[in-house]
Amino acid sequence: MKQAPALSLARPAALSDADEAALTDLYVRGTPANTLRAYERDLIYITAWADAAFEKPLSWPEAEAVALRFILDHARDLSDANPQDPARATAETLIAAGLRKTLACPAPSTLDRRIASWRAFHRMKNIDSPFDAPLVKQARAKARRAAARPPAPKSARPITREVLEALLEACGPSLRGLRDRALLMTGWASGGRRRSEIVGLRREDVDLAPFDAEGLIWLNMLETKTTMQGKTPRLVLKGRAARTLVAWIDAAEITEGPLFRAISKADRPLPRGLSPDAVYQIIKRRLLLAGLPEDYATPHGLRSGFLTQAALDGAPIQAAMRLSLHRSVAQAQKYYDDVEITENPATDLLG
Repeated sequence: MKQAPALSLARPAALSDADEAALTDLYVRGTPANTLRAYERDLIYITAWADAAFEKPLSWPEAEAVALRFILDHARDLSDANPQDPARATAETLIAAGLRKTLACPAPSTLDRRIASWRAFHRMKNIDSPFDAPLVKQARAKARRAAARPPAPKSARPITREVLEALLEACGPSLRGLRDRALLMTGWASGGRRRSEIVGLRREDVDLAPFDAEGLIWLNMLETKTTMQGKTPRLVLKGRAARTLVAWIDAAEITEGPLFRAISKADRPLPRGLSPDAVYQIIKRRLLLAGLPEDYATPHGLRSGFLTQAALDGAPIQAAMRLSLHRSVAQAQKYYDDVEITENPATDLLG
C-alpha cells in the first residue's frame, strides 16, 4: 500500500519558494496540535482508501465521483455484502492494514471528520472541494441520517469525587504513586482536563509564587481543544490538589520540562514526559487496584466527573465552565442533566 503523500500547499504564481514555505509553516503553527494529528491520521486513511478503491493517488482537486464513492463506501454495513462487492473488498484491505476495525458502518461523526479533513486539505491548496457539489452534499446528508445512532459516551462512568478518592487511595506511597495522585488530582480539580492537556503541561506552565501565602497554584496552559494558542485563561489549583502537585514537583526535582514524567523500575523520575495513552494506562491500573473493573471509566471520566460533581454540589454551571473551558453551555449542560433528579440540590430548597 502506498504511503500517504506529504501535504503541501498549491503555490499561486505570485508566490516564491520562500513564500510558499512560509505559508505552509503558518498553517502548521496556527493549527492546534490535536487537529494536526487528526489531519495526519485522516490523510493516511483517505490515501489508503483511494489506493485500495481506485489504485491511484489522491487528486487535487479530487473528482466528484471519488468523493461520492467515499461516502457510499462508508454509509452502509458491509458485513452482509457480497464478497465481490468493491466497497467490501476495499474495506477488507483497510482492515488488513490496521486502518479500519470492522465491516460495520462507521459512525457518522467519523465520516464527517474525515470529510472535514479532506475539505480542509483542499482549502489549504486554495482549490474547490468536491464535497461542496450539490449531489455529494445531498448524499452526505442522507448518509448521516441513515446511520444516525445515539451518541456513545466517551467514558463508561464519570469519575466523581467518591471514585477519585478510591483511585487516590490506590496510588500508594511510592514516587510513582505520588505522580499518579498529582496527575489525577490536577486533571480533575483544574476543571476536568483532557489527557492531551494533562501530559502537555510543563513545569514552566506552573506558577508556584502564590502557594506559600495563599495555598494555590496558577496553571498557564498554552492551548486546549476549545481555546486558541495564547488565549487560554489561567486555571487555578488549590487545597489538596495544589499541595500534592507541589509535593510531586519537589520529590521529582522538576525545574523545567514536562510536568508529568515517566518513572523507572527503580522508582526514579525520567526526563521524558508521558504520552496521552499513559493517562489511560494509569487510570486503568488504579481502577484495578481500587477493586473496580479496568473499563469502569476512561480518561474522559475526569472531565465528565468534574462537571457531574459540580452539578451534585450545586455549583452554577457558569462557574464550572470557567474551569472546564467549555464554549457551549448546551454541551456542559449534558453533564448536569445526567445527575439523578433526586440528588439535585434544587430538590432540597425547602429543607
